[in-house]
Amino acid sequence: MYPFTLKPLPYGYDALEPHIDAKTMEIHHGKHLQTYVDNLNKALENKPEYQDWPLPRLLFNLDKLPQDIQTPVRNHGGGVYNHNLFFEIMAENGRPLGDGPLKAAIEKVWGSLEAFLAEFKAAGLSVFGSGWAWLVSDNQGNLSIYKTPNQDTQIPANLTPVINLDVWEHAYYLLRQNRRPEYIDNFFNVINWEKAEEYYAKYPETDFSKV
Repeated sequence: MYPFTLKPLPYGYDALEPHIDAKTMEIHHGKHLQTYVDNLNKALENKPEYQDWPLPRLLFNLDKLPQDIQTPVRNHGGGVYNHNLFFEIMAENGRPLGDGPLKAAIEKVWGSLEAFLAEFKAAGLSVFGSGWAWLVSDNQGNLSIYKTPNQDTQIPANLTPVINLDVWEHAYYLLRQNRRPEYIDNFFNVINWEKAEEYYAKYPETDFSKV
């Protein structure tokens, strides 16, 4: 909660190479995310009554916030929330998906991990302009693919995030230019499936209305 700080990466800027380059990671984390953090704090600095609200509570209750901070919290708060998840769902050389509840849930819907990745890639490619592709779970453990524009989150839909993919051009343009399909293929090589399994395990307790 306020004051928000830049969360350190769980790896070095160059750890995801050659799939995601060090310079992109340095700018993405140290500049873009830092700007979201700074602007979120600026939006709340004169609103002490909301400074003890956790970020998910702010994002779930956007329409209850004072009108003058609704858009800054949605954009910059969403930017902080989304990026913190995104940077944690990646790891050097990735982490394989083990046999367990998440794998079983994926195979129940898509038949195989490969089929899921193909549909997830299609979702990422279909986001017009800037936004995110998500693998999410409802409170029964049922998985689906979800998309959000800009820095919107899955929180208003009360869905548990499992994987999110940043398809803003700043996430890949230095190395991949406009080749979003190539970027997504390389993202698949660094997914931390162990972390995704941790996220998925939270679905029974997810209720952002109670945060």
